[in-house]
Amino acid sequence: MLVVKVKDGEKIDRALKRLKRKFRDTKVLQEVRDRKEHKKDSFVRREQLKKAQYKQHIKDKQDF
Repeated sequence: MLVVKVKDGEKIDRALKRLKRKFRDTKVLQEVRDRKEHKKDSFVRREQLKKAQYKQHIKDKQDF
């Protein structure tokens, strides 16, 4: 359960923004979306491999 303590004199908008950021960082919503439909293990591995290749490609570009 997420808890955000509102400080004295702090605006509610600011506290809501902190709550939303905490919620996003816990990745709860992403996990719910992932569980919504089943993905084969081979598909998940393929996606991870593509992501790793993309990151490596970007890193190689920056090294030049």
